[in-house]
Amino acid sequence: MKKILVGMSGGVDSSVAALLLKEQGYDVSGCTLKLFDGGDDILTRTCCSLSDVEDARSVCYKLGIEHHVFNFKDLFRTEVMDRFAEGYICGETPNPCIFCNRYIKFEKMLERALVLGFDGIATGHYAKTERDEKSGRTLLIRPADRKKDQTYVLYNMTQFQLEQTVFPLWDRAKEQNRILAEQHGLVNARKPDSQDICFVPDGDYARFILEHTEKDFPEGDFIDTDGNVIGRHGGIIRYTIGQRKGLGVTFGKPVYVCGKDVERNTVTLGGSDDLLTMTAVAEDVNLISVPDISEPMRITAKTRYNMTDAAGTLERVGDSKIKVTFDVPQRAVTKGQALVVYDGDIVVGGGKII
Repeated sequence: MKKILVGMSGGVDSSVAALLLKEQGYDVSGCTLKLFDGGDDILTRTCCSLSDVEDARSVCYKLGIEHHVFNFKDLFRTEVMDRFAEGYICGETPNPCIFCNRYIKFEKMLERALVLGFDGIATGHYAKTERDEKSGRTLLIRPADRKKDQTYVLYNMTQFQLEQTVFPLWDRAKEQNRILAEQHGLVNARKPDSQDICFVPDGDYARFILEHTEKDFPEGDFIDTDGNVIGRHGGIIRYTIGQRKGLGVTFGKPVYVCGKDVERNTVTLGGSDDLLTMTAVAEDVNLISVPDISEPMRITAKTRYNMTDAAGTLERVGDSKIKVTFDVPQRAVTKGQALVVYDGDIVVGGGKII
């Protein structure tokens, strides 16, 4: 690949990705995706604000490269915001960054890049791609700095997308990027990382879902693990598995959300041990390092982004699902999150936990 379009969020990582590729001799242009009409309060620390577009444009000007802005707001609403809200309504806890990567960045942005004559795309994600000559497959591999590993939110990438994508930051640390950005006078060298979901900057998911869907979610019963009614909850969308704070009731001891039943409109509360499970089953599976799971496979797996992967055994369940049986019980495995499976540093694949 010689001509690369870099997805630039306005942050330091994607800016340094463009800088590195330019220094390596690529014909580089930048693009910023307009996904959501975010605010410009720097305290919210989300993406998609007007200042983010300006920061990306400023960096491109500094680097002497073209800058494009693509308006994907309608697509973002249907493929990310709608899916996020619908997941909560169905009792899940979805990860919108996975939707955004799957349907926007590595599908529509890549599609747009190829139409415009680019050979491929690049982003500031901390990950690595590598061709495995033995299998003929392109692998997705964890970066050198495990603390910045973002492969969990990239597990849906197809072979074609992996072949057309460059991740220049795979062998770098965050502070290295900030120092390099400062050395080149980039405006965002010390810009804080985005911390929140762009369309829910205050973290109030329930408020967003109420406004986005214009639906009501009535109160219902808190029940214990034996099915006994022990209180009233404020609407099922306000709770997620493992939650302890914000229940609105006290029981004289720590209790956690252990289950949600949308049809009965109940939320089950229990102790810490009630959150433990030995298995996770996922559907909508995408495999990367292998074409199929034909026999049980020893792996490690993650059931949420910020966790250390745990050892277990992976197997196929029927035609369309995978199952991981862990060596030790895992806490708060949650419907709607991703089950991502690894063979060492190589991503085997993943799916949506059901």
